[in-house]
Amino acid sequence: MRAPDFWQHDGGIATLLAPVAGLWAVGAALRARAAHPWRAPVPVLCIGNLVAGGAGKTPLAIAVARHLSALGRRPHILSRGYGGRVAGPERVDPRRHGAAEVGDEPLLLAAAAPTWVARDRAAAARAAVAAGADMLVLDDGFQNPALVKDLSVLAIDGGYGFGNRRVMPAGPLREPLAAGLARANAAVIIGADRVGATALLPARLPVFRARIVPVPAACDGIAAALVFAFAGIGRPAKFYATLAELGCRIAGTRDFADHHRFTAAEISAIVDEAAKRGAIPVTTEKDAVRLPVEARAMVRTLPIELEWETPDTLVRLLAPVLADG
Repeated sequence: MRAPDFWQHDGGIATLLAPVAGLWAVGAALRARAAHPWRAPVPVLCIGNLVAGGAGKTPLAIAVARHLSALGRRPHILSRGYGGRVAGPERVDPRRHGAAEVGDEPLLLAAAAPTWVARDRAAAARAAVAAGADMLVLDDGFQNPALVKDLSVLAIDGGYGFGNRRVMPAGPLREPLAAGLARANAAVIIGADRVGATALLPARLPVFRARIVPVPAACDGIAAALVFAFAGIGRPAKFYATLAELGCRIAGTRDFADHHRFTAAEISAIVDEAAKRGAIPVTTEKDAVRLPVEARAMVRTLPIELEWETPDTLVRLLAPVLADG
């Protein structure tokens, strides 16, 4: 889905939808109360958010998994596999799985650590532990009550925050703000806080900061170039801003819904439009795995990663679950 513009500002439509949002919130609360979460025999780290899409969960989960691996731990990542048809639990193998089977994000996660997709998070956790995981990293799952979490970290987009602070469908929140913040153990503000999100966080919540940057090795031929950018992610504007920061001149853009499955005709039209403008067609790494195989060589991809405010940020962020490890 594409986030509606009114989710960023309070107004008539949001007010009209408030009663439906109230029912959503009640349903989420009842689901949580009825759950019997499984306690895994290894630490469970949840990387989640409070809004629908685009907060930076996946880059954060990748950074956490890579840091744990560098420490000699054996993290496995758990994902619902949104957009894929595999019910799981199944370990992701990029050599034989595509986005249609396991979703787009798990294919990126699998490059950082063994990754499992499953509708049932507890089943995925059991499979990962049986395969040798000594830590579990949930990409999303903050609102999923199937597992006991030892550390819950909220990813917050500094340019969007919590939108109009209303629950879906009146706003972008997956649950009431106060309820979600009460369960969080830490927050990571990604990008400059332009909307005052930090001021809404409880004083007891540790806050860390990072920003999204292009992977340096992938910038050759793109930096300072004329580009035609397209994306089917939660907030395409973030991708376009990253290109601008890289010095790219943006000849045009085209937005698609999050997790959009591109057709060969759509990519051909984009490539033709870019050629007319003398530009390079470029997209995100997450979008690239959803391109038709025959079209991937026609488009440049810009992978991104997190750059932390201080070198010891991950050490401090993960200290609660590594202290006894």
